[in-house]
Amino acid sequence: QVQLVESGGGLVQAGGSLRLSCAASGRPFNNYAMAWFRQAPGKEREFVAIISRGGGSTDSADSVKGRFTISRDNAKNTVYLQMNSLKPEDTAVYYCAAALNYYTDYDNRRRYNNWGQGTQVTVSS
Repeated sequence: QVQLVESGGGLVQAGGSLRLSCAASGRPFNNYAMAWFRQAPGKEREFVAIISRGGGSTDSADSVKGRFTISRDNAKNTVYLQMNSLKPEDTAVYYCAAALNYYTDYDNRRRYNNWGQGTQVTVSS
């Protein structure tokens, strides 16, 4: 198991930026593909972005493409989500998650066995 702790959430105005961090401990960080999901009130948890173990492959949901960027620093055991041009509809609790493989169905939350506690992001209009 790998333990994950998110940070960096907060309240921001529409058009603003935030950078989320997720610090990992426990198992070797570079064993895991890392992803971000989010969950808005009354909605299901949805995929946001993924990055492969070495960082060479990434993908993101259409709703955030061009605005959000996922990255990782394996020396610091940390994955990041840079969020720019934020919109009110980005308001959600953001979770990082770890999986042992970069699955083809990486947007399926059931592929991830390790989750952080979440960090709240609120975007005001």
